[in-house]
Amino acid sequence: MIEEDPITVAVFTLPVNPGDPQNRSLNRILEVLEESGIRIRNQELARDPELSVPLLAEADCILVSWDTAADQLIRVPALPGILHEIRQYNEEIPVFVIGDSGESRVKITLDIMREATEYVWTREDTPGFLAGRLVSAGKKYRDSVSPPFFRAIQEFSREFEYSWHTPGHSGGNAFMKSPAGCRFLRFFGKNLFRADLSVSVKELGSLLSHTGPIGDAEEFASEIFGSDRTYFVTNGTSTANRIVFLGNVAAGDVVLVDRNCHKSIEYGVTMTGAVPVYLIPQWNRYGIIGPIPASSLAPERVRDLVRDPLQIPITPENAPVMAVITNSTYDGLCYRVPVLNDLLGASTDRILYDEAWFAYARFSPLYSDRFALCGRKDPAGPLIFATQSTHKLLAALSQGSMLHVREGRAPFEHVRFNEAFMMFASTSPSYPILASLDISTKMMEGESGTALITGCIEEAVRFRRLMARFLRDISAASPGTDWWFDVWQPELVTDPATGKTLAFADAPLDLLRDSASCWTLRPGESWHGFPDLEPDYCLLDPVKVTVITPGIREDGTPDSKGIPALIVSKFLESRGIISEKTGDYTLLFLFSLGVSKGRSGTLVSELFEFKRHFDQSVRLSEALPSLPEQWPDRYRNTTLKGLAEEMHRYMSGRRMEELLRAAYAAAPEPAIGYAEAYSRFMKGDVERVPVSRMGGRVAATGIVPYPPGIPLLLPGERAGGLQGPVLQYLLALQEFDREFPGFAHEIHGIENSGGEFTAFCIREPG
Repeated sequence: MIEEDPITVAVFTLPVNPGDPQNRSLNRILEVLEESGIRIRNQELARDPELSVPLLAEADCILVSWDTAADQLIRVPALPGILHEIRQYNEEIPVFVIGDSGESRVKITLDIMREATEYVWTREDTPGFLAGRLVSAGKKYRDSVSPPFFRAIQEFSREFEYSWHTPGHSGGNAFMKSPAGCRFLRFFGKNLFRADLSVSVKELGSLLSHTGPIGDAEEFASEIFGSDRTYFVTNGTSTANRIVFLGNVAAGDVVLVDRNCHKSIEYGVTMTGAVPVYLIPQWNRYGIIGPIPASSLAPERVRDLVRDPLQIPITPENAPVMAVITNSTYDGLCYRVPVLNDLLGASTDRILYDEAWFAYARFSPLYSDRFALCGRKDPAGPLIFATQSTHKLLAALSQGSMLHVREGRAPFEHVRFNEAFMMFASTSPSYPILASLDISTKMMEGESGTALITGCIEEAVRFRRLMARFLRDISAASPGTDWWFDVWQPELVTDPATGKTLAFADAPLDLLRDSASCWTLRPGESWHGFPDLEPDYCLLDPVKVTVITPGIREDGTPDSKGIPALIVSKFLESRGIISEKTGDYTLLFLFSLGVSKGRSGTLVSELFEFKRHFDQSVRLSEALPSLPEQWPDRYRNTTLKGLAEEMHRYMSGRRMEELLRAAYAAAPEPAIGYAEAYSRFMKGDVERVPVSRMGGRVAATGIVPYPPGIPLLLPGERAGGLQGPVLQYLLALQEFDREFPGFAHEIHGIENSGGEFTAFCIREPG
């Protein structure tokens, strides 16, 4: 049988005298509850109600002890404020307010009664009766809180103990027959394996036919995320993107593709035999990828883009069948979607928004008009697909993704589209992943979803302001001689209500949290580094925080001194802090649902610790001992500061930032299609070629450096001349990896053979 936790009651009390009559009554109630096996979580009401929030998620019932005399004496939030704070995070949980039968009865207001489930008079009811009321309410709440599919799994696990179907571990029993299996079972817990069920369990429905509780869960997600139809995908947004391609694109179809795309888009093009026409985004001085200029999305520009590589006139028969846009970008830039729908909708009937990093946008007004499913459905507009990695910044298990559809003028037929879905969906999907998608949906329902995302934004803003204050204070104390990390964000913001301009570090939390104008990239502002921007076109997502290390001037040229981010990243990693992405002079940190105040405080502390080690020229044997241990001849006598200075000189001398920007700005030169390149690769009609001899050769596979994780070359594209930016950049990376062991770059499509980069190229005739 399924193992369930006991009913949990969260008790919030005022810090009053333990001998107070009301406290004595409350203690008797709690004693009865504990004797009944009920778990109590007791906490004094904090002056900051947010400090009590973590208890709300764990509880099945809440008990607020309110003593009117103490309420007047102690500085705590008034009862209506406490109840409102609770309801922001949970609209459904039963909340009992306990008071005496005297003055508090007189002070009960309409606001209190609207928010509270019940008001309890401690002097008129027995502890046993009150305890029974709490237990009953807690059980009803627990039964109602589970969304459709998760509820079905729980019910099945309660009722069916023995299985004669797959999976073979049979609810975890198979693991008990092996020492290693027992350790595996204990590590993950029995309930995970009892929920790891099979399509043979008809009670749970079918992912392939979208019926039963699984279908109900997808419908529930469609309602919460604002789509006409939602599909659960259990192997990531990479697969969701390929499903959209197979469901809309045929061989020879023209597809407009954001060059800032995930490699799954490349695979979609390869599988369908489509003809990609690339939309090129901007880059700034830090190597951060910006937006595609709106001017290049106008219908006349799109016609020119398509005509150039294909050498064909655009007619209704060969017009682009779909456009693919990355929103938000890896670095947190998101478009004004109605503008894109209007521009691209003039050239194509379908738009796929790859929103792998943006599943939460619907749940904060800050992102209004910035996500694929914003606003109302437009029957005359393009058919919209939004693929979202629910697991990335919401709370699903890894590989948990959703594919949302909003209908438009292009026809959408579920039966036909589902054929593409079934090409990629396993007949044995992971039910725990499906359940986690269901739970993630439930977490975002109602005001609680807004409160959760608001909390992420607030924590990111606090971190950003703190970093900005430190930079200002350190610079003021030692002008031109001391240093601190910068953050990629505006230096000044304007309060739209007053028109007053403030330093970012001094801006109120609620202004930065609520006002999209504070995060909008404006033409002419130097901080973002994108010179050709349309007003109100692009917004920086505050929860994606890019920390900038010293080394790059505002004009994009290398500074005389610098600290490459790879060194900072390795230092933080040695202390248990992993950044999402590390560039040459940037580190990206994601403030997801799981980030707490303590965790961001630790990040700031470790950045200061790096600064201390750097300023004091601490040896690598103390700062990063793994380097001299593994490469003693290279790093034995090196200091942290010395390594940073040496690496910065190398990167500056090889113009690596300049080469990166030039390599990605170069227009790709297609020679053969993706599908043909893949076919020749599979047939062995390729050869592995050193990068130093790739001049003029055609790449057989994609070449994707991480970071930035964007295709440098794609299958069938020419590498250009040996002195061209693409090969010069790859050669600079090759030499860097030789010079600095332990800091090797990850490059998909490149094999490092004894220090030499090689790649598969199409075999040349003869």
